Amino acid sequence: MSIELIEITKEMHTVSKRIDKASKEIFKLAKAKAEFEKVYREALAKEIAQLRADGVQATLIPDLARGKVAYLKFERDLAKDMFKSGISALEAVKTQASVLQTISKYHEVI
Repeated sequence: MSIELIEITKEMHTVSKRIDKASKEIFKLAKAKAEFEKVYREALAKEIAQLRADGVQATLIPDLARGKVAYLKFERDLAKDMFKSGISALEAVKTQASVLQTISKYHEVI
């Protein structure tokens, strides 16, 4: 086994660990995304109900309610984008693993 192949094998092992770690992190991000969505929707529903109870004009309620819970929408959107970024990062690491496997197979042929 050549030094290059040993280095490739070590790198493949490292990438494998990164994939495992990233997969676990994706699950955490997915849970956070769902939690923020839940909190936002509950707060929005409460705000809409409160505005209706206060007798606010029906056409104004959606905009006013969303304005009052905008900070929660920000948190929700941030969690959503963090999840998407995590998925993209995981895909990049998977691509790196695939490249290393291809290089390893090429070395075996030589």
